[in-house]
Amino acid sequence: TIYLARKNANWMSIANLLARSTRKHSAVNLREIDEKAEIGDTFVIPGKVLSEGELSKKIKICAFNISKEAKEKLKHTKSEFVILIEEIKKNSKAEGIKVIR
Repeated sequence: TIYLARKNANWMSIANLLARSTRKHSAVNLREIDEKAEIGDTFVIPGKVLSEGELSKKIKICAFNISKEAKEKLKHTKSEFVILIEEIKKNSKAEGIKVIR
């Protein structure tokens, strides 16, 4: 994932976050994401998405991992979860992403 992100200058800041120790990777709750979200946003979380809180908007979340409970809650708003490497492949210009750490 880091190698692919470093190949593109647009993903370099995220690649630097991913290159850190896994102990420093983020754990972000759905509540935090919902507070910062607008309908249709794409969020990149360099870590794991946790299930505390609810989502009220349809968004796309890209992260290394997601808890089972959080994935179930995404279905209620028809939001989408994508593994980070897939987003890097699809969106090589890193357009329209917001990073939450």
